[in-house]
Amino acid sequence: MKKVLSVSIGSSKRDHRAEITFLDQDFVLERRGTDGDMDKAISMIRELDGKIDAFGMGGIDIWIWGGKRRYTFREGKRIAASAQKTPIVDGSGLKNTLERRVIYQVLEREPSLLQGKNVLMVSAMDRFGMSEALLDAGCKTLYGDFIFALGLPIPLYRLRILYNVIAPVVAPVAVKLPFKMIYPIGEKQEETYPDHSFTKYYRWADVIAGDWHMIKKYLPWRVEGKVFITNTVTQADVELLRSRGAELLITTTPEVHGRSFGTNVMEAMLVAYMEKPLAEIQPEDYIELMEKAGFQPRFVQLN
Repeated sequence: MKKVLSVSIGSSKRDHRAEITFLDQDFVLERRGTDGDMDKAISMIRELDGKIDAFGMGGIDIWIWGGKRRYTFREGKRIAASAQKTPIVDGSGLKNTLERRVIYQVLEREPSLLQGKNVLMVSAMDRFGMSEALLDAGCKTLYGDFIFALGLPIPLYRLRILYNVIAPVVAPVAVKLPFKMIYPIGEKQEETYPDHSFTKYYRWADVIAGDWHMIKKYLPWRVEGKVFITNTVTQADVELLRSRGAELLITTTPEVHGRSFGTNVMEAMLVAYMEKPLAEIQPEDYIELMEKAGFQPRFVQLN
């Protein structure tokens, strides 16, 4: 049995463990949160390095992307470097493949959910594959990278401007900041801060897409009729959306024992299955495995 562990700097209240079979291979998938303690995350990885098959790195990214350019988070790189023997991934491989693919699967199944719709993408540089697929789908998309990462009420509507003009100036500075200034970590993942100045962006959108913790950060008290495309949701998160009036939840990763794991967990599982050096794994390798396993987005009707 192969073992995959996601070491997350997020809340330990979201910890989960599941035993599954993937393409005739048995796996233990586990997520452990350190409540924002990066040194604890590093210690945990060092202790288990070489003893398990793959690590996922949760609650923090190694990289964000702006078009063809990659920007490395200082703190993410520090955590990843603590694994010397076991491969460690942050989910970027599936953000490029799985999440891009999910948008086309939604279009094929229910095109009316996306065609001609207003979409709030909370961070295009985090969910670059999904963002590019939404552009291909003809959605009118608001990219909320300034809003949700930096707390600045600056909506962006052109992906090319974000990638080619803004990112080269802002991203090299942002990746050096303490990650907690950009993204909810630890107990902050359990809280929401409905903010009137940002509520208008949720109201404008028919669809809210991207990282769940960023979506939840400013989630308004009422989101009637909205469609959410995200992942890493627990049953409590599903009930939160239902209680606030959301219509439909689509998770990009499959349901595993009552919740959807993060892309870092699922990517780590695929890496462990392939048993190839990370440097040799190509996007086509992920796509081939997902198609063989029949990965499909999960649709949850809420109201």
